[in-house]
Amino acid sequence: MEENELTPLKTSDLIWQDTQHQTLLDLIERIDSPDVDVSIFHRLHEHAETHFSMEEEYMRQLDYPFIIEHIEAHDKFRAELQTMLLEFVDYDRSFRRALSEFLAEWLKGHFLGIDKKLEDFILNSDSK
Repeated sequence: MEENELTPLKTSDLIWQDTQHQTLLDLIERIDSPDVDVSIFHRLHEHAETHFSMEEEYMRQLDYPFIIEHIEAHDKFRAELQTMLLEFVDYDRSFRRALSEFLAEWLKGHFLGIDKKLEDFILNSDSK
């Protein structure tokens, strides 16, 4: 395992949520690869949007009490990704490594914080 490789992290007892989280972390890890191009940010954006949309739909259907703060967190990440897409020219390796580490830490904090509250709510609801 390379030093910059992200270690697998179980993020949720909801299989769909954990699988999507792992895909996002894998894509973020690839930002640091030598042959990366802007397509990685497009793929990351697509997967993040799919994941966020699914969570937001669950929140609406279950009348989740913390929906506003959760969607605001998603929107911040969406905005960061949009900036990366628009500004990508030829990020150097050290910048990509720092970017990868920053995004990974942000998402891990999101997964183990605000997403855990949603997971608990879903697991304790009648609809799993």
